Amino acid sequence: MSDYKKLITVEPGKRGGRPCVRGMRIAVADVLGWLAAGMSHAEIISDFPELTEEDILACLAFAADREQLTQTASS
Repeated sequence: MSDYKKLITVEPGKRGGRPCVRGMRIAVADVLGWLAAGMSHAEIISDFPELTEEDILACLAFAADREQLTQTASS
């Protein structure tokens, strides 16, 4: 699993403090939305060449970790 903590950043003044990729204005939620809409990793990288495969995997790892924490908290 990708070590997303090195790639996912949260800055209070950027995108409303939402988790973003490497300090860019691309939010984790944006990447997850594109994946949910059926875009492939290659299509996302083609549209946003500043993103890497590792960035996309970091977004997925972040979401999986957050889901796991939510499940643990509600148990």
